[in-house]
Amino acid sequence: MRKKVLGITGGVGAGKSTVLSYLQEKYHAYVIYADLVAHTLMQTVCYDEIVSAFGTEILNPDKTIDRAKLSDVVFCSSDRILCLNSIVHPAVKKRIREMIEENQRKGDIPFFVVEAALLIEDHYEEICDEIWYIYVDEETRAKRLMASRGYTRQKVEEIRKKQLKDEEFRAHCQFVVDNSGEIVENTYEQIDKGLIKHEFL
Repeated sequence: MRKKVLGITGGVGAGKSTVLSYLQEKYHAYVIYADLVAHTLMQTVCYDEIVSAFGTEILNPDKTIDRAKLSDVVFCSSDRILCLNSIVHPAVKKRIREMIEENQRKGDIPFFVVEAALLIEDHYEEICDEIWYIYVDEETRAKRLMASRGYTRQKVEEIRKKQLKDEEFRAHCQFVVDNSGEIVENTYEQIDKGLIKHEFL
């Protein structure tokens, strides 16, 4: 029987890592972090194309890509961001499909979970059976980011403007987990009910 694939999305500071850890620890879900897949592919499959596009100045002395240098080169231009994304994102989706296929028959995996910053924008509905939105109200998000990452309120606002609006997340997702509260067990309870109702268990 084919194992289902659950996509997890939400803005920065929504608490996605808390949800992912719970799914992994309690349910033994196979969690795939698109960002980690991307880091690996940038140094392997995508390496030559990235260096060709952005030059050898992005390399460390050992010839590996220096991600900080690459960011400096890329994020000064929207065209360069699009160029990098066009190289990396398709490769990441391909690798995630392969990882799911490679592990489909493992009996100890109840379902797969995919976390990606641009889950909706990159059309991960092609891979995921459902996408769940981890919601947090804006004031709680701001307080969490200022406390955990030392962000200023201005930086939080800048990040918010670059992300999808709440209504856009809701329009593309099949289930919403409200992670605004301070009692994490309330979040866990929503997840438990959602997994049963949406037939992931």
